Amino acid sequence: MARDGIVLLDSAGQIAEMNAEARRLLNCVEADLTGLDFWDAVLPDVAEPHQLATAQAMQRLEEHSFVAHSKFEGDWLEYTFRPCPAGYVVNLKDVTPVQSLQLLLADSEFTNRLLFRSSPNAMWVFDVTSLQVIDVNQAAADFYGISKNNFLSLKVGALFPDGSGAALFSSVRSAGTAHLALQICRQVKGDGSVVLVELACARITWHDHEAMLVSLADVTERHISDRTLRREILELQQSLASQGEALKNALSDVSAMTFALSNDLQVPLHAANGFASMLDEKYGLHLDDAGRHYIKRIQASTRKMAGLVDDLRTLVQVPQLSDEPEKVDVSVLCDPILQDLRTRYPDRVVTFEINAPVAVVANKRLLGIALTCLLKNAWKFTSKKPVGWINVVIFASEAPGELVLQVSDNGEGFDPAYRDKLFMAFQRLHSAADYPGNGLGLVTVKRVAERHGGKVWAESTPTGASFYMALPQPQGVHANPLAH
Repeated sequence: MARDGIVLLDSAGQIAEMNAEARRLLNCVEADLTGLDFWDAVLPDVAEPHQLATAQAMQRLEEHSFVAHSKFEGDWLEYTFRPCPAGYVVNLKDVTPVQSLQLLLADSEFTNRLLFRSSPNAMWVFDVTSLQVIDVNQAAADFYGISKNNFLSLKVGALFPDGSGAALFSSVRSAGTAHLALQICRQVKGDGSVVLVELACARITWHDHEAMLVSLADVTERHISDRTLRREILELQQSLASQGEALKNALSDVSAMTFALSNDLQVPLHAANGFASMLDEKYGLHLDDAGRHYIKRIQASTRKMAGLVDDLRTLVQVPQLSDEPEKVDVSVLCDPILQDLRTRYPDRVVTFEINAPVAVVANKRLLGIALTCLLKNAWKFTSKKPVGWINVVIFASEAPGELVLQVSDNGEGFDPAYRDKLFMAFQRLHSAADYPGNGLGLVTVKRVAERHGGKVWAESTPTGASFYMALPQPQGVHANPLAH
């Protein structure tokens, strides 16, 4: 009933008796091996390497053991010969699992040592008790500029310029931790130069030594780069602070200019226009045609200048308006603008249509400014049509969460080759004599779109032109139908 195989040999080495487990291990369950020499009962690849040494031990009546591998069976058996009064007892034990684990362990150790030797990272190993270096790879020898033989004669302290190495690693031993987190420290090379490294280590067993594996990387250049980068960041921050102060001053100047546009420039313009009107009224009959023409030219110029001042003031104010976005009914914004145009130009025949079934989330005042510019622009360029039409449409863009405001007209249109100039300040694609203006309306529309994070573009069509303003909508807000 023994778990191990047991074979009893007589003094001549012949099999006298064996148990069932021995028969199984020797692959002779059915055969009767009594009286057979023991070595004839085992495979030749087991007998040949071990028979002589075993016979010599048996002659000296000594215990003898060996482990043999059967290539045919693929298993490992441990053979133990012990002398007894009748001859010898042979114990057979299946040690295949143990041997397999040992082979795996040996392969693992071989692989680890191979990786250690061939690793491009500098690595070395030292004994945790004596702090003596016991192994080093070629990458470390090259990094330090120290031959392997000389390296193996060093203790840990020799590689640290300030004696911090012993304290560093002793803290790992005392803490009982298995590894040390990355540390930035200095190292001394073979030529005495000091470099900055990023160092990590871990406790291991190395050739039966309780040891520490050290891996490091040279970070001297990176440290210099980081220091340079920090200096550049500081300089950039100082530059940004200076530019921020300059911007603050510029905004202050813009505010002052806006006030001047709103007050100081308007007053003399109104005065000049008023005196010109009084001159025409009181002394017009005493002037010849040329004089009256000059008065008309003065009045037209002051009105044009006043309009330019108004447009410039509007353009300057766009970045300063910071009302909270709200849901806006575009049709409601359009009504007073169109009413004003119809009042000022009662002889014009213009059909106006609006298809804006959804509310737009936007800065209401800025959107009103943009709509004023777009509708005035459409009204102006349809002035030579017997019957003009203007359409305002709101539709969902292909971009998620974005609505597009489209204003179309059947006016003069424009040359597509000059499309990029439409939204530039003071750029005009038509004669001022045909279509008066100063070229600031569409620039203002562009500024309004940009304040909303959107964009503008235009298309010329066979029947006129269309202008578009994309307005991103807040996340989670969908195109909401207007409540009626």
